[in-house]
Amino acid sequence: MFACGCISCTPYMHVYVFISLTLFYLSLFFFAGDITQKGYEKKRAKLLAAYIPQTQTPGPGADSSPSPDAGPSASTRQHRSHRSGGARDERYRSDIHTEAVQAALAKHKEEKMPMPMPTKRRSAFVQSPMDNCTPPDTSSASEDEGSLRRRQAAVSAVLAQTLQNSEFWINRSIQGSSTSSSASSTLSHGDSSKSHNHIHSQNQTNVLADVLAHTRIESSSVPPDVTSTVPQERNSRVELAPSPAVRGMSRGQSRSSMMDTADGVPVNSRVSTKIQQLLNTLKRPKRPPLSEFFLDDAEQIPDPNTPRPEGRQIIPVKGEPLGVVSNWPPALQAALARWGATQAKSPALTALDITGKPLYTLTYGKLWSRSLKLAYTLLNKLGTKNEPVLKPGDRVALVYPNSDPGMFWVAFYGCLLAEVIPVPIEVPLSQKDAGNQQIGFLLGSCGISLALTSEVCLKGLPKTPSGEILQFKGWPRLRWVVTDTKYLTKPSKDWQPHIPTANSDTAYIEYKASKEGTVMGVAVSKISMLTHCQALTQACNYCEGETLVNVLDFKKDMGLWHGVLTSVMNRIHTISVPYSVMKACPLSWVQRVNVSKARVALVKCRDLHWAMMAHRDQKDINLSSLRMLIVADGANPWSVSSCDAFLNVFQSHGLKPEVICPCASSTEAMTVAIRRPGARGAPLPARAILSMGGLSHGVIRVNTEDKNSALTVQDVGHVMPGALMCIVKPDGPPMLCKTDEIGEIVLNSRAGGTMYYGLPGVTKNTFEVIPVNSGGTPIGEIPFTRTGLLGFVGPGSLVFVVGKTEGLLLVSGRRHNADDLVATALAVEPIKTVYRGRIAVFSVMVFYDERIVMVAEQRPDASEEDSFQWMSRVLQAIDSIHQVGLYCLALVPANTLPKTPLGGIHMCETKQRFLEGSLHPCNILMCPHTCVTNLPKPRQKQPGTLGVGPASIMVGNLVAGKRIAQAAGRELGLIEDQDLSRKALQWRAQSDPDHVLYILLNAKGAAVSTATCLQLHKRAEKITAALLERGGINTGDNVVLLYPPGIDLIASFYGCLYAGCIPVTVRPPHLQNLSATLPTVRMIIDVSKAACILTTQTLMKTLRSKEAAASVNVKTWPTIIDTDDLPRKRPPHIYKPPTAEMLAYLDFSVSTTGMLTGVKISHAAVSALCRSIKLQCELYSSRQVAICLDPYCGLGFVLWCLSSVYSGHQSILIPPMELESSLPLWLSTLSQYKIRDTFCSYSVMELCTKGLGTQTEALKVSVQYTHMFSSVILFTESCVLCSQMRGVNLSCVRSCVVVAEERPRLALTQSFSKLFKDLGLSPRAVSTAFGSRVNLAICLQGTTGPDPSTVYVDMKSLRHDRVRLVERGAPQSLPLMESGTILPGVRVIIVNPETKGPLGDSHLGEIWVNSPHNASGYYTIYGEESLQADHFNTRLSFGEPHTLWARTGYLGFVRRTELLDASGDRHDALFVVGYLDETLELRGLRYHPIDIETSVSRAHRSIAESAVFTWTNLLVVVAELSGSEQEALDLVPLVTNVVLEEHHLIVGVVVIVDPGVIPINSRGEKQRMHLRDSFLADQLDPIYVAYNM
Repeated sequence: MFACGCISCTPYMHVYVFISLTLFYLSLFFFAGDITQKGYEKKRAKLLAAYIPQTQTPGPGADSSPSPDAGPSASTRQHRSHRSGGARDERYRSDIHTEAVQAALAKHKEEKMPMPMPTKRRSAFVQSPMDNCTPPDTSSASEDEGSLRRRQAAVSAVLAQTLQNSEFWINRSIQGSSTSSSASSTLSHGDSSKSHNHIHSQNQTNVLADVLAHTRIESSSVPPDVTSTVPQERNSRVELAPSPAVRGMSRGQSRSSMMDTADGVPVNSRVSTKIQQLLNTLKRPKRPPLSEFFLDDAEQIPDPNTPRPEGRQIIPVKGEPLGVVSNWPPALQAALARWGATQAKSPALTALDITGKPLYTLTYGKLWSRSLKLAYTLLNKLGTKNEPVLKPGDRVALVYPNSDPGMFWVAFYGCLLAEVIPVPIEVPLSQKDAGNQQIGFLLGSCGISLALTSEVCLKGLPKTPSGEILQFKGWPRLRWVVTDTKYLTKPSKDWQPHIPTANSDTAYIEYKASKEGTVMGVAVSKISMLTHCQALTQACNYCEGETLVNVLDFKKDMGLWHGVLTSVMNRIHTISVPYSVMKACPLSWVQRVNVSKARVALVKCRDLHWAMMAHRDQKDINLSSLRMLIVADGANPWSVSSCDAFLNVFQSHGLKPEVICPCASSTEAMTVAIRRPGARGAPLPARAILSMGGLSHGVIRVNTEDKNSALTVQDVGHVMPGALMCIVKPDGPPMLCKTDEIGEIVLNSRAGGTMYYGLPGVTKNTFEVIPVNSGGTPIGEIPFTRTGLLGFVGPGSLVFVVGKTEGLLLVSGRRHNADDLVATALAVEPIKTVYRGRIAVFSVMVFYDERIVMVAEQRPDASEEDSFQWMSRVLQAIDSIHQVGLYCLALVPANTLPKTPLGGIHMCETKQRFLEGSLHPCNILMCPHTCVTNLPKPRQKQPGTLGVGPASIMVGNLVAGKRIAQAAGRELGLIEDQDLSRKALQWRAQSDPDHVLYILLNAKGAAVSTATCLQLHKRAEKITAALLERGGINTGDNVVLLYPPGIDLIASFYGCLYAGCIPVTVRPPHLQNLSATLPTVRMIIDVSKAACILTTQTLMKTLRSKEAAASVNVKTWPTIIDTDDLPRKRPPHIYKPPTAEMLAYLDFSVSTTGMLTGVKISHAAVSALCRSIKLQCELYSSRQVAICLDPYCGLGFVLWCLSSVYSGHQSILIPPMELESSLPLWLSTLSQYKIRDTFCSYSVMELCTKGLGTQTEALKVSVQYTHMFSSVILFTESCVLCSQMRGVNLSCVRSCVVVAEERPRLALTQSFSKLFKDLGLSPRAVSTAFGSRVNLAICLQGTTGPDPSTVYVDMKSLRHDRVRLVERGAPQSLPLMESGTILPGVRVIIVNPETKGPLGDSHLGEIWVNSPHNASGYYTIYGEESLQADHFNTRLSFGEPHTLWARTGYLGFVRRTELLDASGDRHDALFVVGYLDETLELRGLRYHPIDIETSVSRAHRSIAESAVFTWTNLLVVVAELSGSEQEALDLVPLVTNVVLEEHHLIVGVVVIVDPGVIPINSRGEKQRMHLRDSFLADQLDPIYVAYNM
């Protein structure tokens, strides 16, 4: 289990150093452009020519037995040469681990599985050039303080392994330097090709060829197209004209170009190829999940193969007794007073300038006198004598930069002498500093109102334009006090500070950031501070007069405990090396040790690594004076390689192996354990070689089976003197672990923190822990403190630490350490894509489990292909080594990750940005299919051969007390004349000729056209005459009406009826988008077999123009009649249909699934529908109705053209396109005409909500104070809207009906009602109507029925076609609003669409309708006539076999409410859930697109709209980005998260597009199948396409 850690040397290192460095600098010159590639190769060949004979590689049989003189031992071979900017942080370096990663990648390589590369728009995410981008820090630790830039790639002599290795790295750099084409043109990148450079030597050629064979990317063959495997053909989709009120299709789409291909998709589609690649990757076997499905509110099923601890229960470990030394001071202040008086000239602190040279030295005498002045000033000079600003016990903030340790020392000890509590914090540089707000929380919880700082620091703080210190977000208001000597007051002779014996009062507060990002203050008492200094003195054997070099932050942790507190207690001379000095001169701390003969140095692994990189600059360094090299982060498991490498380099400079002393510490418990310096020549401590698989399960196992998953850790010494240590389970009660179990270290000691200041609840869980044994009995009464360190106790009571709870990732019951994952990512070669020291790993909770996210900074010169290859290899390596999948791997641009004050990555802020969608990655790879193994089991539908028929089910429902789900409207009554739709206009022209039926408004609200009954009748007669004279029309011919919304359309309709023709209303083509909209017009004309076209003169010219000829054949138009200038002729006769069942008109529409359908509407159906609407809405001649709908199909056409003529009410027509130039037009019309009833579409309501919603306050003011602003000239857009809506009052509106063929949009209607409530709109006024192709109006909220009801249903049950009502706000609840009151004469029943049997009211089924105004049938369903043959004359399989029903194609349910209808009976409400053909069958469940889209739209503020569809069983989400393209990739993980959380589905493809790309029809309904075809045909021009793996 334990292996020796000895290090051996190499005799020929100087040769390898020279070759490595020379090759390295040649590569630098090549990348910088100083030499050409030809020059590089020439110089390299010349260099190698002299050394090739001396670098012969052994034969195959000599691989396992290297020569004694060949080089360093195995522990030394881990240090290698790398190219510029890519120098590996040796903290994560392990040769064994690197070999394991390479073996895992080689295994994946054999599978030859190409992965689909994300598609990115060429114009998006252009990286800034290298010259304009500052390279970020490249240190690996999360707390590291920056990079060395040029020096970071200089490799030391001992780190060079062999000539072949150096050659290998340079060749990889050269080959990877070229960039390839844009990602959007790349199909896939699979495995490696065998292309490489040739080196003309024998053995070297073979070795390098083998190595280089794995470094290039091989283009795999294109897999078969996925679309070719779909047998059925679907009809071509139709392009819709984008009216100003609604959005159109995406740019540049041409439907005519798609009709010639199978399924509307080109067979060589690049998108479908990538989807096929994605499907291939998903076929790969995944790791078996820990359980077959997740259990709500229950524990997961345990895996029987999980290794379990088998040892005995651990016994608490005691540290050595804390000795009592006679000259130890009673308090730390007393020590300062003693040295200030007796050793005044003894140096206490030396600060360095930016070059690493001594800047000043602070003696103990000066430290004492200045601290005394500051204490006196704080207590006596900040306020008045009677009202001092500070009193003992108050907290003050210490704000000092890392470059000024002297000022901090004075301030800290001045506060101790004044008995105020110092709280050291970092210097705030801007409002955007990561974690700034959390620091404000700390200051607030500590009650701090005063901050001490230096004059230089104060001048550098951000200020307001008036010169005041900026008020940082979340910070309390502070008073800033400058503590420079010139501002301090010398104390009076009779004033002496009060220095009591150390007690339990708080001495200082040290801040600590939790895993969640919360900053808390750990209070350290005076006795704890003193005891800790005594324990450190004993453990480290500190002596008076020693010199200590401190490279750590002196404001907290080890830097404060050793460099500020313990050093003063022992009169140690501290040399502080700040971060800025280390960046300029990374070897400065080693030089200080050499010059000052320092006995102790306090460093991190990062500092060891930097020193190794720069040691070649100094040849005469001597470290023999060091007796103790304290490695502050030695508890990190990956620190062992850094310590070994540093020792290997500097052992020849006098460094003794026994002086390296790693330690473990935490803010709460302070120093936990430290390795004592060993005796000269004593054997080095042992190492533990552990199985990573065992560690993930929390047990200690010797790694004997798989050498690729080993972790070597070093001990951190013994427990601190006077302390008692236990290992307890990190989760749940603090139960003692077993000897072979990993747990959290808890410590009982007087030398630790006492509490989280101001947070008593959190304090109890951390500082007052009492361990219990396996039986749950406490082991004692003394409290322990949780350290946050995970580890175990090894032989000889040595403490081993394997991680921290902060970096612990608990995935599927297994623990993974973030540092381990970083180490694996860094072992993936070549790593020329990202900066090594800029990798963040954290977990996010998604779908009942933690998911691992890795974020790294990408180099500006990295190509898309290189980035994708590195990311995919990292995914494979982590999956193989750690047996866990990465949920998300994101690359962000250089220097964009949030930083800590000392340059490291701010982990909590990074996680927060990821979750809120503000990280702005430039590359991202999601792998939910690999990670999410706890999805519910797919639903298995029962076979239909069980012998239980629909009748048996109905009987069972009746026995169970469930009623059949059916409902009916009130009686329609007898319809006297079923041809009244045609006769009504003639009758009204005779009986009331001057009654105005129609008023057409323009954008300004002015009436541009009116029509009385007589005018409309005469206009219709003229059109009839023109048809009979010019068109040669026969009775029963179809005539297309091609008009913009207006009265001409209505007159032409009745003109056709008078002539015995069948009118077909068609939306005119969009003049600015003829290529996309004219083919739809042509298709309807061809399908309807129209004999003539009635239109305006302008549109007639358009149909025959050259622009139209580019899209359609203009020579084959039917007869076109211009109705703008008609002769004054009357028709010889007016046609009278022989029966009421004759066709009145054809209603053509494009469904949401993209099908063009025309339904036949008879005269009897028109009369029945108009009578039904009249009764429901109580429409009479004296009423006015405002209509803001498109008049081309459905209920919109009926209300526009038929209802007014039938009922006699006046209709005010508002074309929706006019709202584009005048948003308030509709609402101001309602107020001006005092309209009681109005009809609109969802598009109109959405326009008003979004466009006028922000102006409601101004509109309200406008209503109240109209007379005050009558003469004001308004300039801004807001004021223009206010002026247009001045005086608007909507209290007159009794009914506002939204006409649609979909589920009611509850959120939109509620927002509309709420926004315009202040203008008098009643919340009860807004309701919805529902119709379908088979029946244009099934539900419409009337004036006498009950208010629409809203229910909340369980979404999980709904996916199983069940309806279960839940309370509002329940988890997984979906609000549904009633679709309006069922119209008179209409019956509906809920039917199983497969068995055609009626269902109970607890089931979701298809809505069938029986009504006299049902459509007669389909005129045509373009391409699918046979599939819909039974839609209009269908019978139930049992129950009412003689009743004919029409199938609406919509799913819904009926619920009996407590409300009463007009007849006094309980009201049956119909709830529409969704269109049957649009539902998504995934995992055996039924999903409705609108539900998923609602979740997606909530995921991020920049998602304007979304649409979903499926392709080859993959869920595709298309999201419109309303923000900048920089936010595009932020949406990918958020969309994946929200769909997984709320719908238990894994998104296969996420497509980010521009606003307006998702096609929407005239009713505001999404055309998802159009979108699907456009996506598969690669016509969307997406911003980004992510293929989740």
